[in-house]
Amino acid sequence: MPSFCSEVDVAVIGAGAGGIGAGRRLMQEGTVSLVVLEARDRVGGRLHTVDGGGFPLDRGGEWLHSADRNPLTRLAQELGFSVYPRLPEWTSRLQRSGETAAAEADWQRTREAHREAMRKAAPAPKDRTGASLLVPGGRWNQLLDATSSWGNGVELDQLSVKDYCRYEDSGINWRVREGYGRLLTALAEGLPVAHGAAVSRVEHGGGMIRLDTAQGTVSAARAIVTVPSSIIAQERLRFDPPLGDKVAAAAGLPLGLADKLFLRIEREVSDFPSEAYLVGSTTRRETASYQIRPVGRPLIACFFGGRWARALEGEGMAGMAAFAVDELTRHLGSDVRRKLTPLAATAWEQDPWARGSYSYALPGHADDRAALTAPVDDRLFFAGEACSPNFFSTAHGAWISGTAAAEMALASLKRLGP
Repeated sequence: MPSFCSEVDVAVIGAGAGGIGAGRRLMQEGTVSLVVLEARDRVGGRLHTVDGGGFPLDRGGEWLHSADRNPLTRLAQELGFSVYPRLPEWTSRLQRSGETAAAEADWQRTREAHREAMRKAAPAPKDRTGASLLVPGGRWNQLLDATSSWGNGVELDQLSVKDYCRYEDSGINWRVREGYGRLLTALAEGLPVAHGAAVSRVEHGGGMIRLDTAQGTVSAARAIVTVPSSIIAQERLRFDPPLGDKVAAAAGLPLGLADKLFLRIEREVSDFPSEAYLVGSTTRRETASYQIRPVGRPLIACFFGGRWARALEGEGMAGMAAFAVDELTRHLGSDVRRKLTPLAATAWEQDPWARGSYSYALPGHADDRAALTAPVDDRLFFAGEACSPNFFSTAHGAWISGTAAAEMALASLKRLGP
């Protein structure tokens, strides 16, 4: 552990969007010493861009959700990144998936009716699952479940209606051409990040907070915890004295699962239109969503969610590719097999520092976000996408919560005095 970070005013645990947001706000103060303790050998957390062979691949988050009011949009532009403002055609892809225009219109009405039923149910005293509001035997129930697994990382039978309805989205979703993960890397430049410094224990009962890391012990007057809720729930990060209420709140906010597979298009042909979206099957939940040539690049991005993503993680990239190509041939023709090559795949549940993709609230646990976020003794602060009351599951939700935690830590230090 470098000597400059063995004792600091504030230690930030985790260099994902929440940790970087917190670190930048603390750095702006100019008089606060800090260190950002990161388990990985890179920053970004669940945002990670890799080279796909001449173009970037976002293994994790890729969308500037609510881009028109997302603070990361402005920061990307200020840093010279290219924001790609084309909206995704998520709501009009069924006609490419074997359905008629009339069927797609019926699907859109059904989807909106289900969302309206959830909005009406949300204020009731008792929370419900999204599945409880499905029309029994409805034609589109399987697809509604599949879309929930993509959007929420979990099927409707595990989804809190109250929490779901608290999410805010302007409907404006853009990309960063160079990769969302690379934007986070740029935003972390200049921060004192200690890599390979996984924190296993936070002792907060004494005068200073002591953090046991893989590279030694750090002492801090204040600490900001930005690790995923899964890491707290599984007590991979332990607190001494124990914080049972935090563990319980994190357990009520498990990480759903969304995995990606990238198939490279080996030859540019007319049957691979740019920016086309389709669904593998409209009649079963064990299916995938496909983006053909996103941003005009020679690939198909395949998106799996929920239980089906978990099952396919066990089969690895080969199993994911076999399934995806089988689905794609039904829509693009049998000769597509010789035109596609597996390029990369994710397995976020197997990632030891994530154990999933993004948080959702179990039924009855919508208020656990506030419980997880609440400071402890005005010394321990919590941030990350799971701590965002209205922008959970997003990078900007994590960023905003990290900035807010830094503000609270700074105010706490000022109360402490010289």
